[in-house]
Amino acid sequence: MNVAILKYNAGNVQSVTYALERLGVSPILTDNPEKLQQADKVIFPGVGEASTTMQYLKRHQLDQVIRELKQPFLGICLGMQLMCQHSEEGDVDCLGVFSEPVKRFPNQGLKVPHMGWNKLLDYSSPLFETLPQDPYVYFVHSYYVAVGPDTIASSDYGLPFSAALHKENYYATQFHPEKSGDVGSKILEQFLKIDR
Repeated sequence: MNVAILKYNAGNVQSVTYALERLGVSPILTDNPEKLQQADKVIFPGVGEASTTMQYLKRHQLDQVIRELKQPFLGICLGMQLMCQHSEEGDVDCLGVFSEPVKRFPNQGLKVPHMGWNKLLDYSSPLFETLPQDPYVYFVHSYYVAVGPDTIASSDYGLPFSAALHKENYYATQFHPEKSGDVGSKILEQFLKIDR
């Protein structure tokens, strides 16, 4: 299977690579449009800042490439946020795959960023078919997407938020499956099984 990890100024590429290798897949790391279009699956990892990352994507015409991909596509953390309409982080317009805006967690007496293990709630998607009851996944984020029509899993940190989104061939998780132990491994495995 040909799996491409989108190359840009992100920080967690190695952990995504290791997680895939544990599942028997050796991904390629690329920002080459042709290689991305030819891949069976594309993963958009994310550790970074929204506005500078969007600048990078636009400078390399990757924003248009992402919007036109037809194969299963998975955005992770910042990758998910950049797939939304607009982010308060840097006040930047994003890819618009999902129509929801990205907002900063309000001051509600909880530490921001939201960092650590949290329960996955109300999940329904082929991505989550093999999960145990009451699964926990690992989050690190200061910004969130409200629960909306594209939400396929939620979680709660002072307020409910989207833990995962899905629209057509595009999937996205706010949590890091590559850092979520067996649960995250099962989610990545299910993503790899999704047909075009």
